[in-house]
Amino acid sequence: MPSAGDATWRANRRGIVAMSVAMSMFIVNDTLIKLASESMPASQVIGVRGMIASLWIGAVVIGTGHAGGLAWMVDRRVLNRCALDILGTVSYLLALFALPLATATAINMATPLFITAMAAWWLREAVGWRRWSAVAVGFAGVLFIVRPGVDGLGVWAIVCFLATGVHAFRDIYTRRIPAKAPSIVITFANALAVGLFGCALCLVESWRPMGAREWGLLAAASVFLAIGYHLVVLAMRGGEASVIGAFRYSGLVWAVLLGWAVWGEVPDAPTWAGIVLLISAGLYILHRESVRGRAAKRGGD
Repeated sequence: MPSAGDATWRANRRGIVAMSVAMSMFIVNDTLIKLASESMPASQVIGVRGMIASLWIGAVVIGTGHAGGLAWMVDRRVLNRCALDILGTVSYLLALFALPLATATAINMATPLFITAMAAWWLREAVGWRRWSAVAVGFAGVLFIVRPGVDGLGVWAIVCFLATGVHAFRDIYTRRIPAKAPSIVITFANALAVGLFGCALCLVESWRPMGAREWGLLAAASVFLAIGYHLVVLAMRGGEASVIGAFRYSGLVWAVLLGWAVWGEVPDAPTWAGIVLLISAGLYILHRESVRGRAAKRGGD
């Protein structure tokens, strides 16, 4: 019979793999929709991509025999998670369209720091001074990337940072959804809610005709989005949130590579400094959680 420690370690390992793959999916998705946004309004990109993703995920729901679980889509907790994702996704994508891919992704990498802070505030987890220090270092890294200047923080950088906080809360909130609710149904509700919201926004923005390039970009993006959505739900429903969340940093590698390959974007020195601080803070949180997980029962850091 596996011990509780073994079960947690196995859950963490599954969550780490799921989160790491999810981040690669999201970065490819971000690259594709950033390309699509060059010729289409943001609302149209969000709406069309979301609805196509809903078709893929809906087919999986039916194909895997989870259609009977669709009643969970109107559960208050699932709807609350959808509302959080709409707010976070729309805010992040608007910022992404205005910022370099690596910069937007780097700011979004503050999510594990938000998760640690929210775990203490909302989940009442014991968080000691070492992890709070890591949160402070990570926040300093965000400031290096955003760079306060004479005119204050860049508006889109602030929007991206706030969207990061909303997404962190969404991930924490996933723990409130009962385990018997199928993960694929939660994923379907998420994609459909964001897609419908984007379509609603199209009513106040002009619709532009779409050619083969635009349809192709959004269809491909929707596949990567659907896979990423589902993997994040799976990752955050088991194991330790602060340990699994730290592996969001794997997305930075993909963002820097794709930003350079597609747009020739190379982070400058202050941005690199911020990225190093963010990664260092996240890895330290990971280290502390690993130490705590191996210990029998310790009262804090």
